[in-house]
Amino acid sequence: MQRCCFHLLGLPSAVRSQCVSQILKKYRPFTTTTLRCAQVSKPVQTELETRIAKIPIERFRNFCIVAHVDHGKSTLSDRLLELTGTIEKGGNKQILDKLDVERERGITVKAQTCSMIYNYNGDDYLLHLVDTPGHVDFRAEVSRSYASCGGALLLVDASQGVQAQTVANFYLAFSQGLTLVPVINKVDLPSADAPRALEQMESAFELAPENAVLVSAKTGLNVEAILPNVIRQIPHPIGDHKKPLRLLLVDSWYDNYKGVILLVRIFDGQIKAGDHVVSFATGIKYFVGEVGVMYPDQTPQNTLRAGQVGYIFFNPGMKKSTEALSGDTFTTVGSEKFVEPYPGFEEPKSMVFVAAFPVDQSEHGHLEDSINQIVLNDRSVTLQKESSEALGAGWRLGFLGTLHCSVFEDRLRQEHGASIIITPPTVPFRVIWKDGREEIIQNPAEFPDSDQQSNRVTELQEPYVSATITFPEEYLGKIIELCESNRGEQKELTFFTATQVILRYDLPLAQLVDDFFGKLKGATKGYASLDYEDAGFRRSSIVKLQLLVNKVPVDAVSRVVHTSQVEKIGRSWVTKFKEHVERQMFEVVIQAASGKRIVARETIKPYRKDVLAKLHASDIGRRRKLLDKQKEGRKKLKAVGNITIEHTAFQKFLAK
Repeated sequence: MQRCCFHLLGLPSAVRSQCVSQILKKYRPFTTTTLRCAQVSKPVQTELETRIAKIPIERFRNFCIVAHVDHGKSTLSDRLLELTGTIEKGGNKQILDKLDVERERGITVKAQTCSMIYNYNGDDYLLHLVDTPGHVDFRAEVSRSYASCGGALLLVDASQGVQAQTVANFYLAFSQGLTLVPVINKVDLPSADAPRALEQMESAFELAPENAVLVSAKTGLNVEAILPNVIRQIPHPIGDHKKPLRLLLVDSWYDNYKGVILLVRIFDGQIKAGDHVVSFATGIKYFVGEVGVMYPDQTPQNTLRAGQVGYIFFNPGMKKSTEALSGDTFTTVGSEKFVEPYPGFEEPKSMVFVAAFPVDQSEHGHLEDSINQIVLNDRSVTLQKESSEALGAGWRLGFLGTLHCSVFEDRLRQEHGASIIITPPTVPFRVIWKDGREEIIQNPAEFPDSDQQSNRVTELQEPYVSATITFPEEYLGKIIELCESNRGEQKELTFFTATQVILRYDLPLAQLVDDFFGKLKGATKGYASLDYEDAGFRRSSIVKLQLLVNKVPVDAVSRVVHTSQVEKIGRSWVTKFKEHVERQMFEVVIQAASGKRIVARETIKPYRKDVLAKLHASDIGRRRKLLDKQKEGRKKLKAVGNITIEHTAFQKFLAK
């Protein structure tokens, strides 16, 4: 048996080490290797990045496409992406419209970006395109897009001509000093009148007709003439990649795995993965995880330099979308003293408020998760919890406009399968109390009643908007009549061509959200267009209108209206609600009340047993006795019982 190695411990150290080395050679032979340090791998450049690296900032062009609704912005974007080889021809339509609701409705809700490389006269140019929404509700998206661009394509439908949003986009771009390239689209239509559209653009905007490009985005006719005009007319961005980093946060969206992803415009310096950056607005520091460009999807790059527009996200990721403030400036840590931050953007304010409730209260948790997930990518939606005795627990949501609200509701139904009840839209009101306080009230249930107004309230104000309506002159009488019936104040009437009219009215926002746009389209057979902007609060005679069921108010249905509309709306309420309430053992009294004044009433008669059915030839005294007995029994029943209104009645009443 072999002796244990522990006996070596008693030997001298020199002898002990020699014995140990002999044992190791016998039982575990090994050889030492030279020490190798980890080598830092050099970043590998792709073919795309190699081409971009060779392009100087003088050959960068950042531009966006702006137009009225349905003038062909997304279709033109597809043709430009095909022309530059960014996407294959004949692929998906509306490649930059990511949401299902955008493709279904044919509208753009969120501004989307894409980088393209275009070879012009033997030189590569890096073009950055932004496809913007056309509806007035999403004007903040257009305003943010202008900050990342040096110019814009002002697109006009040859058959429709200059419309309201075209005018608004022009003045917004003009105020920011952007270069505009006029483009006339849909020239292939039989109803197209390109000379009229060019004349309108010259008279309204002083844009020279010789600079305009006539195209058909659908067929691709003359689209190849657009990009040379962009290169010649739109200036290149100004910046120095050797200066300290200065980048502007233009937009952001949320990814479940990467956190908040930022769309940024680099003004000076350069940024790469691993850089340590700091936000001027929040002071929070981050390590950059990845940088890249949209081509058309997220394509990682090693660096982004001055003049480029691209995306970045952090590692560890930015988890709260509230930290990504649009208009914020970022720089590298330690360079704060050398970089001047940008003034930032004005955050869009919610103009329309609705209450939302689940159809079934057992789905409250699922609906809450669905709403929070959409709000992560749409920070313009305001959210607070609310409860109703009639409809249960829910939320009060604030939106930029009625279309924004409709798109949000469609996304909840389509993307998350949610069943939801939405109350009619309301607007905020301002209350000036007698002690000098001013309060903005968003929920009609919190609006002071008429008895409070005389004692504690000095003044009530409602929001107004300055509306611009463009339409053919034959509809002038109908539109003036419509605006006057909606409490409008005429400000300006202009014939900017022989047949086209621009009409400006100041309208209460409460009237505008009450399907004013639908009535406008109906009165003009779809030819009118509408744009509006906030005009502040004005003094008004407004009251709270409530629906009462057996003298108990229904909180989910209350609404603030002008005194001239109280009776009309009250009658429609009680008539509509009566249709959805089932007959019961008691009399159901439905009333519309403004303060203590009842403006309309409907009564649902109770079920009644025919106690005289068996009496054929009896005298009047016998009949009266049975009827009085029935009446006494009803009094006792009413003292201990109560009516019950099913939730489905409120759901049908609130349904559009």
